[in-house]
Amino acid sequence: MIQSVCSYGVLLFLLLAGFCPAAAQETFITGSDAGIIQDPRVDLLVKKHIQINQALNTMDGFRIQLFSDSGNNSKNKAQSVVDEIQARFPGMGVYLSFKSPNYKVRFGDFRTKLDAQRFLIGLTADYPNAFIIADQIYFPKTD
Repeated sequence: MIQSVCSYGVLLFLLLAGFCPAAAQETFITGSDAGIIQDPRVDLLVKKHIQINQALNTMDGFRIQLFSDSGNNSKNKAQSVVDEIQARFPGMGVYLSFKSPNYKVRFGDFRTKLDAQRFLIGLTADYPNAFIIADQIYFPKTD
């Protein structure tokens, strides 16, 4: 019994080891130059990964929800919050969304919760019910 289990283990190891060299990278050194020989499909996968990431324009992050309301005039109230925040913080993202029956106003594209908390401290006087929410944010602008 033990001998058959060991032979299955050895057989499994040999099968797995037989597949590894096909996917592994080999390094060769000639003089002062070093190079990598790899399967050309690896380059195709890397290019595909880059294309997918370039097509995505969002990432996991945090926003501050300033307003949520439903009912009469909720759209007008939400738009007034958007206008007020855009005037106060030009260049920062302010997002108005509607998911029946609520209008929501969310603010900012914060990569970390700590960044959002720092901003929230300054907003709590005017928006006491504001809170941080995990959301898909746009990539930060780089120079």
